[in-house]
Amino acid sequence: MAGLVRVPVVLSATDPISKVGLAAALRGRDELQLIEEAESGPASVIMTVVDRLDDAVIRELRARQARGQTRLVLITTELADVDLLVAVELGVRGVVLRADATPEVLVRLVRTAASGDATLPPDLLGRLLTQVSRLQRDVLAPRGLNIAGLSEREIEVLRLVAQGLSTGEIAERLSYSQRTIKTVLHDIVSRFQLRNRTHAVVYAMREGLI
Repeated sequence: MAGLVRVPVVLSATDPISKVGLAAALRGRDELQLIEEAESGPASVIMTVVDRLDDAVIRELRARQARGQTRLVLITTELADVDLLVAVELGVRGVVLRADATPEVLVRLVRTAASGDATLPPDLLGRLLTQVSRLQRDVLAPRGLNIAGLSEREIEVLRLVAQGLSTGEIAERLSYSQRTIKTVLHDIVSRFQLRNRTHAVVYAMREGLI
C-alpha cells in the first residue's frame, strides 16, 4: 500500500502456540511489520501474550523497560485490578483481554503505542480509575499525600510561588523559616527531576494541584 508507514512489531508469548496464533492473525496486516527480537529498535512495539501478570512476566516487562523498550502492548487472559497499576507502572501502553483481541483491536493498540500514546478498553480504564481513587483515599490521603506525590504543605508553597511571592513572603505567610521554604522547594525539584521552582509550578498546574 503506497505511502503506508508500517509499524515494526516484535511478538512475544509465554507459550509458543500463542505466539504462532498471534503471528497468523497479524501477518496479513499491511499496517504492521512483524520482526524478530534481534531486529527491534526504539520504534518497535513489543506485543506480549500472557495468561496473567505473574512474577515472570513482571520481570520480563521490567527488563524491557530498563532497555528502553517502552512501547509495550499486553494481551492477557485475566487481569486483576492491582495488576492494572503494575502494568501502567511498567510502561505498558495498551492492554486487551484475549477474548477481545481481534486483529483490528490489536492493530489499533499497536498504532497507538507506536505514536507514544496509551489506551485501555473502557471497562479496564474504569477499574484502573477505581484503583487510583482507592490508593488516594486509603494510602496517600492519611499520610497527607496525593496521587502526584506532593504533600499539602508542598502544594501550598507552590501555590504561593505561582502567585509571585518571594521566599521570604511565603515563609511569613505560612509561618515557616525561609530555610524551610527553600528546603521544601529543593525537595520537590529533586524528587521529580525538575529544573527549578518555575518548572515545579508548571508540574503542579499540569497535575491539577494548583
